[in-house]
Amino acid sequence: MEFFDFNDVVLVPEKCILKTRADANVEARLGNRTFKIPLVIANMPAVLNEETAIELAKKGYFYIMHRFGNFDNVAFAKKMHEMGLYASISFGIGQRFIEEVNKLNELNIIPEYINVEIAHGHADSVREMIAHIRNRLGDGVFIIAGNVATPEGLVALEDWGADAVRVGIGPGFACTTTYKTGFGTRGWHLSAVAKCAKAKRKVLIADGGLKYSGDIAKAIHFGADWVMSGYLVADCKDHDGEQYNGQRTYYGNASFQNTRTKSRVEGRSVQVPISEDTVMDRLREIQEDLESSVSYAGGTKLEHVKKVKHVFLRT
Repeated sequence: MEFFDFNDVVLVPEKCILKTRADANVEARLGNRTFKIPLVIANMPAVLNEETAIELAKKGYFYIMHRFGNFDNVAFAKKMHEMGLYASISFGIGQRFIEEVNKLNELNIIPEYINVEIAHGHADSVREMIAHIRNRLGDGVFIIAGNVATPEGLVALEDWGADAVRVGIGPGFACTTTYKTGFGTRGWHLSAVAKCAKAKRKVLIADGGLKYSGDIAKAIHFGADWVMSGYLVADCKDHDGEQYNGQRTYYGNASFQNTRTKSRVEGRSVQVPISEDTVMDRLREIQEDLESSVSYAGGTKLEHVKKVKHVFLRT
């Protein structure tokens, strides 16, 4: 099939060689660090706050802090370094973020990871922001950029200096970009990842559209190195935000709930039942699920998932 998504494909098991699934290695490298699993919780206020970011960093998971509201990237990066933790922050486009880069330079605070994102990342404004970061903060910063939908977009961001590229426009559960604009990767997101993977020279992060832990294995099978998801932890009980009658509000970054403006809305708010899991509970569950994926792949490491066969459920 040329175009497909997560629900259109299933992976074919191979003979298991592990004595126990716990022996499987599902760690993933990003920059100079190794993390427990190749999943980053989406940098959304709906599912990530400062306290959660600190806990993730302490326990060996990767995070990207969101950039919304009055969030102070400089103060956050300084605090993380003072705690002996890595700093991973987000920039958009505009004077506010240019000034934050300049302030980081003045204070000699160099975050380990910087995420540069706009809705349509294949844009000159992203190229200029990456160049500004490199000029002020040097080559030691691991830059993640996005979002893109095509191999051409991915290659451009790599050429502009990104170390990792986020692939996915509009596939997220709380995103309405495709409905509002007609554009995006919704409905063919996994094939977009596969197409981009054939062109990549660096790290590819499959962003959005995941509903189950098994979708992580599918994304990796088709060429992703990492995945990003908010939905996989949307129902966890320890999030901030509104809770009523056993449900909480999960909202997209481009929703009115987040931006508090009715202009350029490309996200929605939905009610999700609150589970008994904390974020850490859910991440441990996902880790175990990935270990099982490795066992079904007939290997010892997550990379073996790339080598199995797959079956399309529709043609």
